Amino acid sequence: MRQRRPTPYYRIPSEAPIRDLNTTPLIDVMLVLLVLFIITMPMANHKVAVDLPQAGPAAGVEPVVQRLDIDAAGRLSWNGAPIAPAALPARLEEVRNDPRGELHLHAHAETRYNDFDRLLAVVKGAGIERLGLVDNARFAKSGS
Repeated sequence: MRQRRPTPYYRIPSEAPIRDLNTTPLIDVMLVLLVLFIITMPMANHKVAVDLPQAGPAAGVEPVVQRLDIDAAGRLSWNGAPIAPAALPARLEEVRNDPRGELHLHAHAETRYNDFDRLLAVVKGAGIERLGLVDNARFAKSGS
């Protein structure tokens, strides 16, 4: 006697494909996503205020460049002469008040990021707008 193989419970009784697909849940999900998109879209259109640089100094006017260096130990020097951190805000104020003043900042390659970050916070707090980072070309090649 030949034994019959049991039919799995998930087998479709008919071999014909299902023609009717319930699309109601799909339409519901699409409508919810559409409503969420409509609600969140106006929030993404806010303007961002950007301070664009203005026209530079007149031709022939040389800027007064002050150089601020920070070494690997976090020591500061102003135009090559050592400077105490307490004296830095007064020097930065002079640069900010000079219409031709520029500050060039140079950090040694081994300078800790925390020291450099603290220095940038002091420079930003002083209101320096004309700031240049010196000797950063060496990092351009390492990123590629």
